[in-house]
Amino acid sequence: MTFILCILATASWGGLALFWHRFWQVDQRLSLTPPELADYPSVTAIVPARNESQTIKTCITNLQNQTYQGRFSIIVTDDASTDDTGDILKSLQSDELTVVSGKTLPHGWAGKMWALHQAIKAAEANPAHSTSEYYWLTDADISHRPEVLDTLVAHAQTNKLALVSQMVRLRCQTFWEKLLVPAFIFYFSLIYPFRAINSPASSIAGAAGGSILIRRDALKDIGGITALKDAVIDDCTLGKLVKQSGRNIWLGFAERSHSLRGYDQLADFWQMVQRSAYTQLHFSPVLLLVAVLGLAFSHVMPLVILCWPALAITVFIYWPTVRFYGLSPFWALTLPIAGGLFGAMTISSALAHHLGWSNKWRDREIG
Repeated sequence: MTFILCILATASWGGLALFWHRFWQVDQRLSLTPPELADYPSVTAIVPARNESQTIKTCITNLQNQTYQGRFSIIVTDDASTDDTGDILKSLQSDELTVVSGKTLPHGWAGKMWALHQAIKAAEANPAHSTSEYYWLTDADISHRPEVLDTLVAHAQTNKLALVSQMVRLRCQTFWEKLLVPAFIFYFSLIYPFRAINSPASSIAGAAGGSILIRRDALKDIGGITALKDAVIDDCTLGKLVKQSGRNIWLGFAERSHSLRGYDQLADFWQMVQRSAYTQLHFSPVLLLVAVLGLAFSHVMPLVILCWPALAITVFIYWPTVRFYGLSPFWALTLPIAGGLFGAMTISSALAHHLGWSNKWRDREIG
């Protein structure tokens, strides 16, 4: 029986490695030297901000320092912050920066979507922003190097893409970040293989919410942010709607945009995963059972029975993600441990949903 289980686990990992869109290769990246464009379309950055006093100054300053050659402006929604976010934004005021005071969150809206909706409404009402060809949706805890927008727009224009998104580089400094961040990116790529997303022939779609450049007309055609108003996994929902509209999208790994938010403790990461894991499973107990058993079979079982071929494949295909984060090869051995923790977080997400546990994000209750 042990031999049969080992063969099955090895075949499963081998099949994923060979036939599932090469999800593990971390090769979908933008050129570091984008081509010159004959014309640079206008862009408005849209930033939702709630209680971001630790990161908002760096975020906005780096947006203001973009070297983009076209017309560029920034709209930030101060989403009822209770810290110093509003005061910091006032100190950063400039001709290209507009700050919108967020209104009370209406029933049926997710907080981030409501903040984005208000900023885009403000853009449409302002002649200085209403002619923008692109919106750059970026979070208030992301730092972009000066050339990032040039690169995003050049890729969109050259390849006739309606949406260009990047998985920004998450912070990876503490023990828990080194254990869980590469694994999180690995599993995201497994569920949403970037090559498939980027292929017009595939129905698989997705995006990464930290940095999304989207054509204004493409967003309008899918019904605007209103179409996403209650979405928890809003970025992938947006990518799906745009691709279903018949337009091409692209998702890759960011090398010059990184998150300023840290996950120093296991509890920090646990809360982040718990808020959306069960949503990913469509709130289905059956899919939850399949996911947990799948993790046990593919991660825990090979370790328990010392199935070396399966373990070797996991190390081989996990190493590119670990290397992308600048970690030592040792961390490529830790995927089974990380997988077990993610399984526990997924179970916790389901319990939070069914038992009505408090489930907060940015100091707000979520479903």
